[in-house]
Amino acid sequence: MEFVSGYRDEFLDFAALLFGWFRKFVAERGAAGASVDGRWQQLETQIRRLPQDPALWVLHVLPNHSVGISLGQGAEPGPGPGLGAARLLGDEPPLHLRDLSPYVSFVSLEEEEEENEEEEENVEEEGAGMEKVEPEEGGEPAPVSSETPQEANPPGEPEEAEQEAGGGEDGCREDRAEDETGPERRKGRRSEAAPLHLSCLLLVTDEYGTILGIDLLMGGAQGSAGRVSGTENLAPRAYALLCHSMTCPMGSGDPRKPRQLTVGDAQLHRELESLVPRLGVKLAKTPMRTWGPQPGFTFASLRARTCHVCHRHSFEVKLTPCPQCSAVLYCGEACLRADWQRCPDDVSHRFWCPRLAAFMERAEELATLPFTYTAEVTSETFNKEAFLASRGLTRGYWTQLSMLIPGPGTPRHPWGSTPSLNLLLGGDPYQLLQGDGPALMPPLPPDPPRGLFGSWQDYYTWRGLSLDSPVAVLLTYPLTVYYVITHLVPQSFPELNIQNKQSLKIHVVEAGKEFDLVMVFWELLVLLPHVALELQFVGDGLPPESDQQHFTLQRNGPEVSARSGPGVSARLNSGTKEKGGHRDLQIKVSARPYHLLQGPKPDLVIGFNSGFGLKDTWLSSLPRLQSLRVPAFFTESSEYGCVMDDQTMAVATGGGTSPPQPNPFRSPFRLRAGDNCMPWYCNAFIFHLVYKPPQGNGARPAPRPAPPAPTPAAPPVPARRRRGEKKLRRGARRRR
Repeated sequence: MEFVSGYRDEFLDFAALLFGWFRKFVAERGAAGASVDGRWQQLETQIRRLPQDPALWVLHVLPNHSVGISLGQGAEPGPGPGLGAARLLGDEPPLHLRDLSPYVSFVSLEEEEEENEEEEENVEEEGAGMEKVEPEEGGEPAPVSSETPQEANPPGEPEEAEQEAGGGEDGCREDRAEDETGPERRKGRRSEAAPLHLSCLLLVTDEYGTILGIDLLMGGAQGSAGRVSGTENLAPRAYALLCHSMTCPMGSGDPRKPRQLTVGDAQLHRELESLVPRLGVKLAKTPMRTWGPQPGFTFASLRARTCHVCHRHSFEVKLTPCPQCSAVLYCGEACLRADWQRCPDDVSHRFWCPRLAAFMERAEELATLPFTYTAEVTSETFNKEAFLASRGLTRGYWTQLSMLIPGPGTPRHPWGSTPSLNLLLGGDPYQLLQGDGPALMPPLPPDPPRGLFGSWQDYYTWRGLSLDSPVAVLLTYPLTVYYVITHLVPQSFPELNIQNKQSLKIHVVEAGKEFDLVMVFWELLVLLPHVALELQFVGDGLPPESDQQHFTLQRNGPEVSARSGPGVSARLNSGTKEKGGHRDLQIKVSARPYHLLQGPKPDLVIGFNSGFGLKDTWLSSLPRLQSLRVPAFFTESSEYGCVMDDQTMAVATGGGTSPPQPNPFRSPFRLRAGDNCMPWYCNAFIFHLVYKPPQGNGARPAPRPAPPAPTPAAPPVPARRRRGEKKLRRGARRRR
């Protein structure tokens, strides 16, 4: 797929932004030299002429004593060791943070240091028993090195530090060469390199949290005896960082200088007192003593955009949208022409331009929502982190929607793993939806709904929610399931008579983020109180430790008893259990691709923000669905994704998809797009699979992308009905 907005982890976009800016900064800093004289005089003259930013700027000095960077085996092949720029900025960037685990990961330096101390003690006890392990020149076993790379190359010295933190191949090669002489190689016990120590981070932001510049001071391999505080001899580097942040701000906006600058370190503040006035900038009288000058300070999610072809950021070049469709961003005529003339023709912008223009026309319709905050959250410049932080939504499930870290008192669990069922079922099913303020979910209505809900407005009114509540961002998943069951299946598959069923088995295929928010599906018990539901989450992206887990939720009261483990139920109940279990919601987990799932046939299949063209397993899962011939509904975050899904379905099975229609229960938060201006929303559109007729061997050719058509008054005749009609005709001929 050409565009991956809405599918890629936000942290990777953020990391690509930092990586690209830092690489450019190091290159220009090396060209200008570390001295504040010479070429810097011309730069200072340029900065003094810049317009003034009314916001206060902050230079943060963040020492690091606990986190190290470990390069994995996957980082070694290629033109140079380490994580290359192509992994984040190339034509096939990773979509998930776990995709980078073979290349780079973060480790705890405290744990590594404890292990090194234990190994050192073992070496001393073994004595002569270590004679065969690569002795030193004196013939003695190699002890743990007490000489640090920082002592040979202090991070405060600009010349050596540039090579260490330059982000290039030479810097990584030197670090790895130093690592190989560490205790691990000498003892012959571990083959991987020791973690690199990021000793200090220099960060320039404005008072609102927009990141304007960054510098990394690498302290070499962990295991060294001394660690610098990160504040010695930093003035030249900090001054260079400030200059580059003004001439090339990372976050957004034109080059500018602050009206005032404050520094987060007393020693560095004193050293910059004679340098900052050269730029025409006023330095605060005293250093900053707290993390942020404003209580609402948070790192903004505003991203620098990129050229769709060359991937250069907006701080490097000026980006403009295509003059015809206004959907795709380019840095100039050369990239636009290259994309326009791409081969084959169906991947060129010339082919897609009129279709993307039609997609852009849906922006106003998708932004039509009843909430009081609609104008803010549907803007192209929507700052999601600031919005959530201002409302105290920095804990629980809200941390799954942004890059905000969990708030105090929030249960923590490793990245990519499933929290314990005891945490999921901690008494209140809405506990993980709660923020720092008053309860977001009101008490349950005494009576079940009398009619069917077809909009957020109707649901909020019945549920007693204020239109100022952002809980729709989380409830988009259960409400989408509800809408499929109550509206779309009866419309497209009336022969199933799904509204009269007392139990439903639903497979949620290629589950990901929705499983991390599993307790939001409790709301289905409130909306469909007389239906026993079984949701089986299936996908190879699910945590392996959750495979074959099974637990049951009951709407009987607030008390909880939970037991976790493969094949063991965890039941939410109190009071008497209803006969027949019609208020049960059973959750099952299968951590495997859908085509490898064994078990009974489901009544319904649902997938959220599926992206058929982004994962090869869909080429096997779609034929599996074709053989089951069950109603299968999928959501997408844009019409572009729906067109690509239709093409993938045609290639995999010879079938197709129904015309997509807007989902009335889509998320109100607009997703930030890096290289385009199209409207992206979680669960924005819904379509269902149209299976190839069972007889005949000719496969339907892949459909060409077409402008979105209005939803037809009558849905397509399901393939199952056509198959039944043909069986009846064959039976009549036999009787004659």
